[in-house]
Amino acid sequence: MDKNLDRRALEYHSDGRAGKTGISPTKPFGTVEDLSLAYTPGVAAPVKEINQDRWKAYRYTNKGNLVAVVTNGSAVLGVGNVGALAAKPVMEGKAMLFKVLADIDAFDIELSDEEPDRLVATIQAIAPTFGGINLEDIKAPECFYIEERLKGLLDIPVLHDDQHGTAIVIAAALTNACHITGKRIEDIRIVICGAGAAGISTARMLKRIGAKRENIIMVDSKGVISTARKDLNSLKTEFAIETQCSTLSQAMINADAFIGVSKGNILKSSDIETMADSPIIFALANPTPEIDYERALATRPDAIIATGRTDKPNQINNSLVFPYLFRGALDTYSTTINEQMQIAAVNAIALIAREPADIEIEKKYGKKFEFGREYLLPKMGDKRLLTDVTMAVAQAAMDSGVARRRIASLNEYRCCLSSRVDNENFFSSERIRHHSKTRGHAGCENRKCEL
Repeated sequence: MDKNLDRRALEYHSDGRAGKTGISPTKPFGTVEDLSLAYTPGVAAPVKEINQDRWKAYRYTNKGNLVAVVTNGSAVLGVGNVGALAAKPVMEGKAMLFKVLADIDAFDIELSDEEPDRLVATIQAIAPTFGGINLEDIKAPECFYIEERLKGLLDIPVLHDDQHGTAIVIAAALTNACHITGKRIEDIRIVICGAGAAGISTARMLKRIGAKRENIIMVDSKGVISTARKDLNSLKTEFAIETQCSTLSQAMINADAFIGVSKGNILKSSDIETMADSPIIFALANPTPEIDYERALATRPDAIIATGRTDKPNQINNSLVFPYLFRGALDTYSTTINEQMQIAAVNAIALIAREPADIEIEKKYGKKFEFGREYLLPKMGDKRLLTDVTMAVAQAAMDSGVARRRIASLNEYRCCLSSRVDNENFFSSERIRHHSKTRGHAGCENRKCEL
């Protein structure tokens, strides 16, 4: 990593108050009466109400707007198994994005344990505090087991973002890349490099939106995942196909799309030379992509290329997904984040990019954005993500029967969502002062709004 970037990042994290998040009160506390209502003796009243009806916790506490960001640090992006404590900066960053992008409060929780059943038991025990659980940076295959167990045990949304957030944003980008190239997702041959949490979940999502299983070739560190291999676990077996290909280079011949969720510099120029016309190349390893952006473009000028980097066109990043998935789930008191909600997010994100770009975002980035080969996805902070994606997720939750609360007026809901964050000052330090002064959800003036 760039040493200058290292220095600036360390200064950023340590300057002033250490870390990136804190806790601020949301009710008045300036008088003795305020404090008597906040704690003893007044606090006994909501305790009694919740004891009689557990769902009133959503009315009288922060549960309905609080997410746990949980990790054991066993698979931290770009650095591997660093353990719970070293993973804390990443989890704090995730909590910060929840707040600034969707006005969701989040606690980062780092657990020093790699035993799956103990992790499940611990998370289950703390779940009453939260309206949702965001699992993060837990290694495969354990992450699949932990998420499924928790979904069966808890009645609040549980989402492993490395799986589903990644899969959703990749699916949205691929949908738009196919639209631009005139290819149909049902017809394209897709190579997915990396068969961990992100790779498996991406393959599953692409099947849900129309890709054919026989057209998906997955590659791990030992080569193509084929029926001839005897070393596959149950997750990889799900995508084993009959093929003569055994290497990544062989799999790339005539492929329409490459999706890399593996490690840097493993894709050669000669590999992409053999791809089909107008290839789609998503080299998403961070901080070093599977193939350098400039080298890929020089080799295949007809390609649509995306990376996970902010300094290149078409950044594919989970921040376009997880805040709004949880916002829609929390606002409908959903019991889970199901496939219907995830597909709704895919479609909503893809459609935003096809519309004229957000003017405020163009000002912040200092350039024009127009749907095409270098603009597949909306940019982080685009105000339509909060409204359009959240509303699509909430509607899908209600339609699919997992919502315990219905939103009566979607027009009022849009108004409430729009007021939750200060999009005009998204990239400004004024955001911090703005949030410290507002009450409720960024000062919504709609008194009928209960969100």
